[in-house]
Amino acid sequence: MSRKRTELRRIREILRLHHELEYSDREIARAYKMSHTTVSKICTAVHEAGYTWPLSDEVDNNLLQQICYPRKSHSMSKHPQPNWEGIWKQMQRKGMTLRLQWLRYKDKHSDGYQYSQFCEYYNRWCKKKNVSMHQEHRAGVNTEVDYAGSTLPLTDPVTGVVKQVPVFVSALGVSGLLYAEATLSMKLPDWIGSHMRMFEFYGGATEILIPDNPKTGVKRPCRYDPDIQRTYENMVRHYGAVVIPARVRKPKDKPQAERGVQEVLRWIIVLLQERKFFTLGEMNESIFDELEKINSKPFTVREGSRRSVFEDLDKPLLRPLPSEHFTFEEWKKVKVHIDYHVQIDYNKYSVPYVLAGQKLTARITGTTVELFNGEKRVASHMRELTGRNRYSTHVKHMPENHVKHLKMTPDKIMRWAVRVGSHASEMAETILKRREHPAQGYRAILGIMSLSRKYGEERLEKACGMALRINSLRLKDVKLILQKELDLNQFDGKDEEDEPIMHKNIRGEEFYAREGSGKC
Repeated sequence: MSRKRTELRRIREILRLHHELEYSDREIARAYKMSHTTVSKICTAVHEAGYTWPLSDEVDNNLLQQICYPRKSHSMSKHPQPNWEGIWKQMQRKGMTLRLQWLRYKDKHSDGYQYSQFCEYYNRWCKKKNVSMHQEHRAGVNTEVDYAGSTLPLTDPVTGVVKQVPVFVSALGVSGLLYAEATLSMKLPDWIGSHMRMFEFYGGATEILIPDNPKTGVKRPCRYDPDIQRTYENMVRHYGAVVIPARVRKPKDKPQAERGVQEVLRWIIVLLQERKFFTLGEMNESIFDELEKINSKPFTVREGSRRSVFEDLDKPLLRPLPSEHFTFEEWKKVKVHIDYHVQIDYNKYSVPYVLAGQKLTARITGTTVELFNGEKRVASHMRELTGRNRYSTHVKHMPENHVKHLKMTPDKIMRWAVRVGSHASEMAETILKRREHPAQGYRAILGIMSLSRKYGEERLEKACGMALRINSLRLKDVKLILQKELDLNQFDGKDEEDEPIMHKNIRGEEFYAREGSGKC
């Protein structure tokens, strides 16, 4: 190529010597130390192109190059051309191979490329298609975050069990200043906590956060309208930033994080994997020591280091940290049970009873439980329940009949029973005594009380007396007595057992009195 460029610069001089001074091809060749056939080809090509000396202004160097060194027709034109775009799309399918694509191509074009040529031209086409766009980063704008692919071993000091823990990595867009820490998991609390400590490390927040697409941060990936996890979105908004996830399987969308992961892997994880750590704090102290070495290491291409560029460019433009720390919250969908309570962490929290059977959204923090119907908050509870199967119930959430039942006490029940009569009072007292807890007898007594509305208190008092005589404290027995009108068969309100039974075969108490005294 350099030889051609040298000849192109001399084409005009060769033409001048040939036409004006009438030098022979060999004389010109000796003067410029080139082959006389090359001189002949140049003069012939210009003549055949229809140009004469002196050349007109329209003949520039590019045109001369095309005249003297015309591009050779590529061998691809001799064969049927595959649809490289269609082949590339097919290659994105799982299990598809380039050989299978070539076989399909040969079935249609028997005179087409052989397999090696097919692969060569496809790879050339892909290189042209996948041209990388240079991304210009502005200071203090982007923070790219990711997890390192490798883990570090954490040993339990009691059991000796080794657990592999992930490493969180972030990098600023311009300086590339790195932050890294080990966390127990990649779940939401650790994901949020890592971001908060990252902002503290940088001393401020950037305008944009660019994560990958982990489920803890992005519920539904989408190139145009991703669905960000609600807690993550609220946390980022607390720091005055927004989340713009990278496209799926597009690592070039976050190049600083990718380079940062490589640095952390080579200079931190590989070094620390051989060491034994018993606490997460001890592990992170070692990570921070090695991290500072990376951030302070001079660049190989440009001046300065990650730390110096951060101090000069990124740091002055970071958003200041908010005065209050972000309160970790968790959002989840819950269903209201038939008892108008929702279950959170094995305990129950009430909502207005009219919402029974509906689905609500719960906002759970370390101290509160809030429940939302759409965007409207319908209930709020302090998160004070311990253990399992405990209830937090607000009276205002209960229907009226449940409130009355809640307010029922043994004293109120006994006052009602005394007002009805002695038999009702005795039955209520007996029911309360026979139950382990008085509240267990409330429902049975309330059922007996409800019979007075249909049959009246006078009949209910008699029915309670009959039930006591047969030693039955069940509601259905009292109800049956009233339905069969058995209480009306009593005489003037006197109990049957008070009336003496007269029969010739029944011995009276006089007989037993004589028997006891020895008289016959």
